[in-house]
Amino acid sequence: MDFGGVRKELAKHKITNFLVSQNSKLVFQYYQNSKATSSLAKLNSVTKSVNSALVGICLDRGLIPSVHTPITEYFADYLVNDPDPRKQTITIYHLLTMSAGFDWPEFGEWNYFAPMVFAKDITEFILGRDLISEPGTVMNYNSGCSHLLGAIVQQVTGQKAADFAQKELFKPLGITEYKWQELGGQSLTADGLKLKPAGLLKFGQLYLDGGRYNGQQLINPSWITESTNPYYLTYESIGSYGYQWWVSAASLPDGGEIPFYFALGYQGQYLIIVPSQEIVIAITARLQNTLIPLEIAKQLIAKMATDG
Repeated sequence: MDFGGVRKELAKHKITNFLVSQNSKLVFQYYQNSKATSSLAKLNSVTKSVNSALVGICLDRGLIPSVHTPITEYFADYLVNDPDPRKQTITIYHLLTMSAGFDWPEFGEWNYFAPMVFAKDITEFILGRDLISEPGTVMNYNSGCSHLLGAIVQQVTGQKAADFAQKELFKPLGITEYKWQELGGQSLTADGLKLKPAGLLKFGQLYLDGGRYNGQQLINPSWITESTNPYYLTYESIGSYGYQWWVSAASLPDGGEIPFYFALGYQGQYLIIVPSQEIVIAITARLQNTLIPLEIAKQLIAKMATDG
């Protein structure tokens, strides 16, 4: 198909990188400039979806018993004297789906920024927040949940998330260039990862291929299915939420829809997987409107599906 219209739209919005593969082949690539091809891109909250894969690997190996394991197993010292008994019922599932119930106005008065990074003890800051809903009833965007998941990965593996990812994902995938920011002796699993766009695309292809790469099963396919199910719908303009992945659909002219799931980062970082069309899209940007690349991608997915 002709990608000329897409290229013009990307240039208009000053999107940095936009890569599209279909049937395991790169079919379109857009770079804002020559520097964009070789620079590590700060993925912001796309990091959360990479860490979701690490949680899945831990579960598959029995390092984490179940998604329904209470987090008191890992943070007993923080929760033992907490006056709210409901916090004892928070599980890994609630962290994965951001349905723990904490008062966490990240998409509200905090203006897309979690002040936990300024706390002397981030874990204490997160777990010390009041609960405003029963765990498991409402999804509310919460980077604190993602940080706690990274802390659990570090506890059960004895490695920082960055080191565990290097061993279990990046090295097998041939991703040699990346950076993962740390704070307080822990990888920032909410938003600290930097990858080149090609590396991000490769991680998306791993998910599309059921967690298998070069004959090696890196992620259990059942985890990919489970983690990309739509469990909660809180933000209709974005989509439903799974286990640190978003879920949505592109609308077709005939009224039909093409489901897809995606990782989303502030200012327009995306990794989009469209299983029915064998499409993976990797996007990096620095936009005031984070959702612009998502709309461009939806239109492209529909066009690729209808053009054949």
